[in-house]
Amino acid sequence: MTLDQQHWVDRLAALAERHDVPGASLVILSGDEVTTAAYGVLNRRTAVTATPDSLFQIGSITKVFTATLVMQLVDDGLLDLDEPIVTYLPAFRVADDVVTKQVSTRHLLAHTSGIDGDLFVSTGRGDDCIEKYVEACVALRQTHPIGATMSYCNSGYVVLGRLVEVLRGQPWHHVLRERLTAPLGLTTPTVLAEEAILHRAAVGHIGPAGRLDVVPVWDLPRATSPAGGLNATAADVIEFVRLHLRDGLAADGTRILSAASAAAMRQPQVEVPNPYDLGSHWGLGWILTTWDGRSVYGHDGSTLGQGALLRVCPDAGVAVCLTANGGRVRDLYHDLFPEIFAETGVQMPPRLEPASPPPDLDLQTYAGSFAREGYQVSVEPKDDRLIIHTKVTGSLEAALAGQQQPPFEAFPVMPGVFAMKQPESTSWLAAVFYRGGDGSDYLHIGARANPRLGTDG
Repeated sequence: MTLDQQHWVDRLAALAERHDVPGASLVILSGDEVTTAAYGVLNRRTAVTATPDSLFQIGSITKVFTATLVMQLVDDGLLDLDEPIVTYLPAFRVADDVVTKQVSTRHLLAHTSGIDGDLFVSTGRGDDCIEKYVEACVALRQTHPIGATMSYCNSGYVVLGRLVEVLRGQPWHHVLRERLTAPLGLTTPTVLAEEAILHRAAVGHIGPAGRLDVVPVWDLPRATSPAGGLNATAADVIEFVRLHLRDGLAADGTRILSAASAAAMRQPQVEVPNPYDLGSHWGLGWILTTWDGRSVYGHDGSTLGQGALLRVCPDAGVAVCLTANGGRVRDLYHDLFPEIFAETGVQMPPRLEPASPPPDLDLQTYAGSFAREGYQVSVEPKDDRLIIHTKVTGSLEAALAGQQQPPFEAFPVMPGVFAMKQPESTSWLAAVFYRGGDGSDYLHIGARANPRLGTDG
């Protein structure tokens, strides 16, 4: 299906302006047709124009690249997904000795390890930085017992990056290039800042609406690259998606990943307690969901002032990637993606909204404090809603200085489910209160399980 490129150039511009997004790049794959659009500037200080070949930080979409490298290890007979990680990484340790001995590659790929994994610590810029990061994991405690629920774990993907290094005998970014990006014919994806600067590279922006400024720190610590450190064009991401749409074949017919492994990555591994924001299940890397009876997979990414969103509907042969460098990127997604997919015959589900009339709930039962590595949440009832305060703590706090988030207002949808947003946002996120498989109470927001602290609720 041929799309009207100028229409999407115009729509991207109009919606990006509405949501205070400095610059963005959009690629739509429909069958064999590729439509591109770009808007704005890469840096509001320099006013360099954003173009379709501009590099943005794709954040956690990088995880699917890392997951693909891991599944190549399976294809080569070097790795069993269900063997404990320590079988291959004897130096791996976390605070819980039982978890150290039992956690497997499958747990890390599907975010079911329970490791409290938002550790963003700098371990230098040398090729040994990921090895040193894994050593620092010794202090990581558990958000939940292995398999008790699902909670997004950045640290787990850094450990997977180290697994790739050890079993391939090369630094992760070299393996990425030799076994994935180069065979796909991609020359622009980069990891290092000194590589990115050779291209049209975006700079993140943070701050209140109408007063965005460039970030004080351009990128995340290099050690976290396997979890979220890739710089790429939106077209690079779509070419990577094509590898998976072809079940592991490059455009020239080269087998990069076995069909069995490509399919396995799209098989549900765990149900997501909060199915409203990203997807209903997690696979081996991919986020999975269903739209209009059709299977959909994808991933999101967020770094310091940059964001990326990717959705793929294989039945329709449609994939869409949006990259942006600040502002209300998720609001842009919620306005833009339904229009695009509707044009290609795919209906996205309606957005989460507060129930009207609201259910009769005792809001006091949801009050309390919740916390995990680098993040604290407090919940208090107020009239017909909950006020949810969030605070970033730990190693990212310095990088996000001055970026304290205003509180969320959360309105009931059904028992245990609230629609929340901040005053400047136009789209709702979900806050899900639930009991995990271990009998503990959690608040699931941002794809993470936040355990309740004490008995103050």
